[in-house]
Amino acid sequence: MTKDCGHHNKDRQQLLRRVFAAILGFILLVLLVIFLIWIILRPTKPRFVLQDATVYAFNLSSSGAIPSPTAPTPNTLTLTMQVTLSAFNPNHRIGVYYTKLDAYASYRGQQVSLATALPPTYQGHRDTAVWSPFLYGTAVPVSPFILEILRQDKTSGGVLVNVKVNGRVKWKVGTWVSGRYHINVNCPAYIRLAGDDEDAIGVAAPAVKFQLFQSCIVDV
Repeated sequence: MTKDCGHHNKDRQQLLRRVFAAILGFILLVLLVIFLIWIILRPTKPRFVLQDATVYAFNLSSSGAIPSPTAPTPNTLTLTMQVTLSAFNPNHRIGVYYTKLDAYASYRGQQVSLATALPPTYQGHRDTAVWSPFLYGTAVPVSPFILEILRQDKTSGGVLVNVKVNGRVKWKVGTWVSGRYHINVNCPAYIRLAGDDEDAIGVAAPAVKFQLFQSCIVDV
């Protein structure tokens, strides 16, 4: 009886070892396949460049009055600009579907324009896509410290506006298309300021075009 139990325990241990070895072998095989795919495809995220920005209006207005609880008078920012964005796909074997992209302007971490939808685009191997969206923001309320920061920026001669793009992309290899991935793009744009009135800071008509060719930070 004791010999039979010992034999069964030994068989069970051998079975468990075989199952463990099979699972380990399968995991190693999957990792090897993933590694080979990565070596062959060498996937690289797209490269975005902010080529230029044409500013029609960038004005912050303040009444100068102290706001009251019953009649608040917030500072407001009006922005109208057109930017040219280009995206380069550096991959030799991977195409990129831009299924949904929205562009907007941000200043000091605060969104100061409405989101503008960019048209869906497919980007082939080593291909370049270009968009030229208009960004609008009319009398956008901004936090009180923005006025002082803009005055400081005016003294230094310029303001740093971030053109941001958020959306989703898909990867295409042969006939296979992946699921959707989030993409976030951040493009800094340095804009010169003008104006003598402290309560109206910025640029106004005629439009001013800034050649930037600024590389953007891309997260996928």
